[in-house]
Amino acid sequence: MVIAALLTLTIALAWPVPRLMAGMTTFRRAPRAALVVWQSTTMGAVLAALFAAPAALPYVIGPTAALADNATQIAVAVAVSGLIAGRLIVSGHRVGTRLRAHRRRHRRLVDLLAVPVGADGSHAAHMRVIEHPTPTAYCVPGMRRRVVLTQGTLDSLPEDQLVAVLAHERAHLRARHDLILEFFTVIHEAVPSWFRCEMAMHEVKLLIEVLADRAAVRATGVVSTARAIVGMATGAVKPEGMLAMGESPSAARLRLELLQPGPVAGLPAGVAATVMYLFATSVVIMPVALLVVAWATA
Repeated sequence: MVIAALLTLTIALAWPVPRLMAGMTTFRRAPRAALVVWQSTTMGAVLAALFAAPAALPYVIGPTAALADNATQIAVAVAVSGLIAGRLIVSGHRVGTRLRAHRRRHRRLVDLLAVPVGADGSHAAHMRVIEHPTPTAYCVPGMRRRVVLTQGTLDSLPEDQLVAVLAHERAHLRARHDLILEFFTVIHEAVPSWFRCEMAMHEVKLLIEVLADRAAVRATGVVSTARAIVGMATGAVKPEGMLAMGESPSAARLRLELLQPGPVAGLPAGVAATVMYLFATSVVIMPVALLVVAWATA
């Protein structure tokens, strides 16, 4: 029974739940809580998959059996969980290596081609300006971070909107949104392609941008941030591994509707966020509890 529950939980959290959540757009109004729910759902699926084989062991060999007498069964359980863990580790290595290589190469190009701003050691020392007429802004995350603007951005945006753009990019760097996105990318690429949920990745990227937009709102207000988003909606392709304020016009229109918190499913934002955090906690605890139950009741 417990094994069936763990397998059901694995499949549910990996297949129908992400697709269902992606369609519940009202939760975008509480982006931080929604992102935590996405993380906990993903972690819950991983834990349930990892714990299925260890939870079966007490039913196969008995809870008090000598380990030396059941080496084969234990080896099979370790192999099953190890296969899942190994796939995650390989995916993590591939994704991490690829992203860091992209960022390293791009940072070198930016340092070679762009003009540094704030070279006096001020907080803007990591800013770079590229001579290009298209309004574009993005950040290169990592230990040697960069905020990159084009001359077109400086020429086309008034000061308040420029403040919004910089607040948006600095929010990405300060909160290490790149690591959150990398976590989801690792899990996404670890599962077979026919099992992946592209809508989930799209939703996570949107929530991360909304969080950065709201940091910009706190810095310079709703109107300036909204105008900055519209001004940067050129549809320019951002380099892989970077985080950028500019999006396609359709994505920008979506973000404009989420600049301010509002009721979530008819509930005040604070109440809804609390419910979402409780749900997120329960999803992570559930596979751990099932594993404990398996060994306690077998």
